[in-house]
Amino acid sequence: MKVFDSHAHLDDNRYDADREEVLERSLRELAGVINPGTDLADSKVAVELARRYDRVWAAVGFHPHEARLMQAGDEARLAELTGEQKVVAIGEIGLDYYYDHSPRDVQQAVLTRQLDLARQLSLPVIIHDRDAHGDIMAIIKREGKGLPGVFHCYSGSLEMAQELIKLGFYVSFGGPLTFGNAVKLQEIARKVPLERVLLETDSPYLTPHPLRGRRNEPMHVRLVAEALAQLRGLPVEAVAEVTTRNVEALFGLSVSQ
Repeated sequence: MKVFDSHAHLDDNRYDADREEVLERSLRELAGVINPGTDLADSKVAVELARRYDRVWAAVGFHPHEARLMQAGDEARLAELTGEQKVVAIGEIGLDYYYDHSPRDVQQAVLTRQLDLARQLSLPVIIHDRDAHGDIMAIIKREGKGLPGVFHCYSGSLEMAQELIKLGFYVSFGGPLTFGNAVKLQEIARKVPLERVLLETDSPYLTPHPLRGRRNEPMHVRLVAEALAQLRGLPVEAVAEVTTRNVEALFGLSVSQ
């Protein structure tokens, strides 16, 4: 079983010069890739890429940075995009209090609207959470109760991860798991049930060690899998098997071998 990159922004302009080559070499190595949208236009591009490549899937939604751009009627436009067979989630949605590119009250309102949309469409959610743990947990418990989903690029505590798992969520680890100073994150990765873990790159961002400083690519998710395998004392093949099956279970996929 190959590793699956559950979160990569293949539509990012840093791939404009060589996107096809990046995808071809990544898909030779991987079981597949999920490309989440960050606003309406970006979500449309994600859907188009999913149409063009067999093992690329899309999610659609408004990232908290772009929450201020969401207009009345955009839920219907996102819902229309989910009519595409390869749209597997609402995302990337959530809260980001580190940058505050959108006002916090707007972020919260837009997150709530999109959780409701996911429930109406019976789709899982891909959650972005940066420096907003308390508020996002309150909203998930209140507005997202019963929804399946994943907290991507997980940055909370072990206790929060355990609570999320009880709520039915997965947690996803990316490049930061390989960083030498990520002691807390590595301890969480050792302790959470492997059956609730996904792997990702968040490409083109968060490039894993020893490639930090370069543009990230989906194929580098193998380095994350190797780091997790080492932390847990498992063969990397076992980590690839379980985490790829987790992707299939959460997003309703069947990955061809």
